[in-house]
Amino acid sequence: MPDPTFKAGEYLSQITYPKDLREKFSTEQLPQVCDELRDFIIDVVSQKGGHFGASLGVVEMTVALHYVFDTPYDQLVWDVGHQAYGHKILTGRREVFHTNRKYKGLSGFPKIKESEYDTFGVGHSSTSISAALGMAVANRSRGQLDRHHVAVIGDGAMTAGLAFEGLNHAGVENSNLLVVLNDNCMSIDPNVGALKEYLTDITTSHTYNRVKDEVWHLLGKMSRFGPNAREIVQKVENSIKSSLLQHSNLFESLNFRYFGPIDGHDVVHMAKVMEDLRDIPGPKILHCITKKGKGYKPAEEGSATKWHAPGIFNKDTGEIIKVTPKSPQPPKYQDVFGHTIVELAEKNEKIVGVTPAMPSGSSLNIMMEAMPDRAFDVGIAEQHAVTFSAGLATQGMRPFCNIYSSFMQRAYDQVVHDVAIQELPVIFCLDRAGVAGADGPTHHGAYDIAYMRCVPNLVVSAPMNEEELRNLMYTSQLEETSEPFVIRYPRGQGVMPEWKTPFRKVKIGTGRRVKSGDDLAILSIGHIGNEALAAAEELDKDGVSAAHYDLRFVKPLDEVLLHEVFGKFNHVITVEDGCIQGGFGSAVLEFMSDHGYASQVVRLGIPDRVVEHGSQPQLYAECGYDKEAIKAEAIRLTSASHRSKSNISAS
Repeated sequence: MPDPTFKAGEYLSQITYPKDLREKFSTEQLPQVCDELRDFIIDVVSQKGGHFGASLGVVEMTVALHYVFDTPYDQLVWDVGHQAYGHKILTGRREVFHTNRKYKGLSGFPKIKESEYDTFGVGHSSTSISAALGMAVANRSRGQLDRHHVAVIGDGAMTAGLAFEGLNHAGVENSNLLVVLNDNCMSIDPNVGALKEYLTDITTSHTYNRVKDEVWHLLGKMSRFGPNAREIVQKVENSIKSSLLQHSNLFESLNFRYFGPIDGHDVVHMAKVMEDLRDIPGPKILHCITKKGKGYKPAEEGSATKWHAPGIFNKDTGEIIKVTPKSPQPPKYQDVFGHTIVELAEKNEKIVGVTPAMPSGSSLNIMMEAMPDRAFDVGIAEQHAVTFSAGLATQGMRPFCNIYSSFMQRAYDQVVHDVAIQELPVIFCLDRAGVAGADGPTHHGAYDIAYMRCVPNLVVSAPMNEEELRNLMYTSQLEETSEPFVIRYPRGQGVMPEWKTPFRKVKIGTGRRVKSGDDLAILSIGHIGNEALAAAEELDKDGVSAAHYDLRFVKPLDEVLLHEVFGKFNHVITVEDGCIQGGFGSAVLEFMSDHGYASQVVRLGIPDRVVEHGSQPQLYAECGYDKEAIKAEAIRLTSASHRSKSNISAS
């Protein structure tokens, strides 16, 4: 339903779909459209939350693209999607945009099922070029040679290997593809690596850019030389570039025509350039310089990391609104990791930290500040992060490779081939394991238990609280711990305000009985065990005596503890914040079958379907493994058991 709180400006209110933008407004009116679109984004996000700086930075680019290209016939592919808010507002979703990232509302990212203008679902970076190329080749095969395909990719996303694989292929396909490079020197954190330096060289080479503009203008003045005019100009341009800028041929060496850099906030100029490029066949790249947070002074002048997704804020003052709790609160798991790795590294000189472009998201930035020579941000390159860590491990180092659970899926082959087979002591800290909240299905860490526990030589663990996270990290880096070690933990807060406890070695493959009981056993792995424990304690009030076991390791399993469980209980519930298929519960069932037990086991966890976005408690409840769902299942099991016994007695 529309929210009357959010009112569009005079021009924006007339735009429901891009066709309205193209038909109702002249090029000279586009700056006001941009101003109103930017104001609308600020109004909604300041009150509802969401990604912010990236979408403000591409307002002019978004308007120019939809103005010049005949979307959705011309296909526009966004990379990652943090920057696609303006796109959503212009493509039929303005009136419901206030539901963005809310439970049952709009997805925070482009999504094929949501709109025909969302040509490809995204959330993980660097997919746009490959996807757009696939569309271009498919449409070329159908004879739709008039159809344009545009991939918008940031300079951060361009650091991933997949982006270069797409460029490499596109250069030989001669398809109708335009890559728009949104260069703002940022992803979530500042970009790193040689590509950043290369793009800076292009941006700051005034001599090159002046001559580039002059050569480009010649195209319009040489038509009298006939069909060879463009070829002549390109040869001149290439020779000039080779002499003026040593590294200027990176994109053109891949058979892309390179244009730019241009001001990504001059919507009129961008529209004119895009109109010119639309008429040039083959693969092209347009380099646009933008600024995250453009048009909102606090975001422009403040930290781009802070304004990536600031939460709710006062749009007039820029003050980010945070509720101050009355009592000490538990820390985020990521911060426990960040402080603990520094604490361990101070005692063990072999420890290093590695993250693929998420230093603030993983809190490895704490180590990067304290020990800059021992913490590495390798860019959006998960595969490289894992193999780089493996290389470090061959030389006696103890790398903590911190990657979001869903992003680790991109480096699975490296885990198997480069780490597990070689039995290298790399420590994988999988942040955002389990349902990840408002970021939705592209970011839920649903599958890591299942895909890690089937790999030989890996230890796979999950802490129930902050103390266990510290102890698992401590255990993983000890000299006698020689195997690769996986530690998974969720997004958000833990449960211990007083979390900085002394380190204690954990015997690998051992769990613990947290609560005793007689009627049934609840087995859990990881932070979701706190929901299980709360359920077990409340079940006592309902007359059900439930034992609770925190297994702590899914590989190797604590077989002594499981023999205790299955030797005593006929009813067992397993609980995990991960996929039911092949996960922790499946491991318990395999143990039961292998050892000839015949208890009734009910598995609770993420079902075998795509789970959409929402808060973590909302998704726990939807998927049926929050405290109330666990209690209900326990009562159902024990009630059925009592009824069965009563029927037997009666007969």
